[in-house]
Amino acid sequence: MAWQRPDSRQPYELRPVSFEQNFTRFAPGSVLTICGETKVLCTVSVAETVPKFLVGTGKGWLTAEYRMLPSATLQRQEREFLKLSGRTQEIQRLIGRSLRAAVDLNALGERTLTVDADVLQADAGTRTAAITGGFVALANAISKLLQQGVLERSPLIGQVAAISVGLLEGEPFLDLNYIEDVAATVDFNVVMNQHLGIIEVQGTAEEGSFSRAQLDQLLNFAEKGIQQLLIAQRQAIADWEQLYRG
Repeated sequence: MAWQRPDSRQPYELRPVSFEQNFTRFAPGSVLTICGETKVLCTVSVAETVPKFLVGTGKGWLTAEYRMLPSATLQRQEREFLKLSGRTQEIQRLIGRSLRAAVDLNALGERTLTVDADVLQADAGTRTAAITGGFVALANAISKLLQQGVLERSPLIGQVAAISVGLLEGEPFLDLNYIEDVAATVDFNVVMNQHLGIIEVQGTAEEGSFSRAQLDQLLNFAEKGIQQLLIAQRQAIADWEQLYRG
């Protein structure tokens, strides 16, 4: 029996996606990213310093932090303070790696952009929503730095979006929600750029294995979803043509 999606979407359909910009007052970039029932607040702040290994090089840096609010899930999660879980560390490194692919660090100068992704509500796909919404927040922050004269030229050289895909009952599905994520026998997170070049693929079989043909199906679904997300990002960024140097 074929898997029936709880929200009646087609296998290749995304959940509704939106970017509510300027969601907070003080961050140069601030976007509430909504993907179905998953809600992630993405903010970008700027510091006129860089890590020690970049001091004196003229290059900047982009890093990320990821947290989930205690009430983001059905059962309260304990806050992470001094000791971060392995999952949290892995996700924030993924966000940082992904978004650095879109930035010319030399054009940034010796300053650091920090992308904070705070999950307000989780229904699977939090890391991919953080990357996709984080990019919009990043573009907004860069736009403000240009307007303020902090930057002479835009360091934005790429576009980045991410999505989840998985196998349920042996068939590929795009943008899994929590019920599907738990039931999936194979689960992937895919990050791509504006040319659909792969930045990162994270995937595993929860039980058994999967074939090369199924992997190709999953990547094809991911491509289709990311194409739609790239369009949504560009539509959300008011001065995209002036920012993008690709």
